[in-house]
Amino acid sequence: MEIRYNEENEIEYCIEKDLAKNIEILESLFSDWGDLVRKTFCLKRRTGNVELYILYIDGLTDNEMVERTITRPLLYEWRDVEDDMTESVFDTFFHKETEAVDLTETNRMMETVSAVLKGDTAIFVSGEERAMILSTKRYPTRSVAEPDKEAGLKGPKDSFNENFRTDTALLRRRIKDPKMKLKQGVIGQRSRTVYGLMYMEDLVYPSLLENIEKKLESFSIDGIYDSGMLVHLLEGKWYSPFPQIQTTQRPDKAASAILEGRVVLVVDNSPEVIILPTTFNTFFQAADDYYNRFAVGTFARCIRYLAAYITVLLPGLYVAITCYYPQVLPTDFLLAIVGARSDVTFPIVAEVLLMELLFELLREAGIRLPGQMGNTIGVVGGLIVGQAAVDAALVSTIVVIVVALTAIASFAIPNEDFSSTFRLLKFAMIFLGAVWGLYGIMLGILVIRIHLASLESFGIPYMMPLTAGSIDDEIEFQDFVLRKPIFTMKDRPVYTRRHNRTRFRQK
Repeated sequence: MEIRYNEENEIEYCIEKDLAKNIEILESLFSDWGDLVRKTFCLKRRTGNVELYILYIDGLTDNEMVERTITRPLLYEWRDVEDDMTESVFDTFFHKETEAVDLTETNRMMETVSAVLKGDTAIFVSGEERAMILSTKRYPTRSVAEPDKEAGLKGPKDSFNENFRTDTALLRRRIKDPKMKLKQGVIGQRSRTVYGLMYMEDLVYPSLLENIEKKLESFSIDGIYDSGMLVHLLEGKWYSPFPQIQTTQRPDKAASAILEGRVVLVVDNSPEVIILPTTFNTFFQAADDYYNRFAVGTFARCIRYLAAYITVLLPGLYVAITCYYPQVLPTDFLLAIVGARSDVTFPIVAEVLLMELLFELLREAGIRLPGQMGNTIGVVGGLIVGQAAVDAALVSTIVVIVVALTAIASFAIPNEDFSSTFRLLKFAMIFLGAVWGLYGIMLGILVIRIHLASLESFGIPYMMPLTAGSIDDEIEFQDFVLRKPIFTMKDRPVYTRRHNRTRFRQK
């Protein structure tokens, strides 16, 4: 039997009274499915025999739950209660005989098939134009573990995993407020990936929520397998090297964003959630900042900002100064550089690029190799190859120090996506410094600042509060580079509705 689909890749059939016709459609649709479990039962009732057809996918379904809540109650022949002649057999099954709470009904074949593909169990009854759907999902997934990309010394150690319901439960555990809403949807014509928008109803701007929903509905794609794919589709300026959307593994960080009036987008099969909107400053914030004393948190943020500048500018400045302005260096330091480069045959630019590419190779190799082996390659490989390059007169010791300091600084930035941007811009600065010297470096900084000022994330300026700031600067700068004490941060940031910004009161 040939299955008919509409333009949205949905099955056009509806559930019919003829159970054999429904079975024919399902058998044709699920042909060559070795992991599909289907069974037809014939139940003897005082009102006549009734046929049932049960369908689910082995591996995605809790088999014991199906047997406990559906099969045993329906196949138990002896009944204490007489059959209700005024009620249909389907309603009797649905309301009285099945021992399940999460049980729904539908008359659409496409909805039934989608439920089965998600791990639910479908039950068809002869003579009925509807089917029962029992929630029996049991996905193969890993347990809640510590975040590996956003680890911290203080704070909770749990992180999101690939299970959608686990991720929403981790947020519900932290915010026990009925005003936190969850809007679920499905994206991907073939993957049918479940996503959820979680937000505080009284804090979020309705226009922001509407804008996000329109953006999600503005495209059609075969499949979404991770939140990273949605990030690329939701960004306003795809050509920008700077991420305009923030992701996180930490439930406490996502819960904090929700209480600030932002929206958290949870995607099934992804160990990270998306936070909307975001600004340049939020990428420098870490969960530890709020669990440590305010002086320690502020110092850590200053270190991160300094690390960002070092990552982008240090190699380019070294090339520009040594090539065009050696006279600005102290005499002793200049003599040390000349002595270190006395045996090196390559020009300074080639020397710096060679070492930078070498460290990027080692970083990539360390990521791809498993566990302890990756760490060993990163440390031992850097030491051995760096020392060998110096002994072979390929590079000077000064360049090794500059490149190593740049690599260390890049690790101080708490967001990996953001850190990758600075590592990329580093090569642009090396090129500008080699061609135009300090003028090229200043030109690069100017272009980056203009570009940052032009970005926005769902209506919020990317450089807020440095650009487009409001009159009340004290509120907007309370959680910027300087992280003020908790008891002084009485108002929520600009993401929140204006009349609901108070979050701390002294009793």
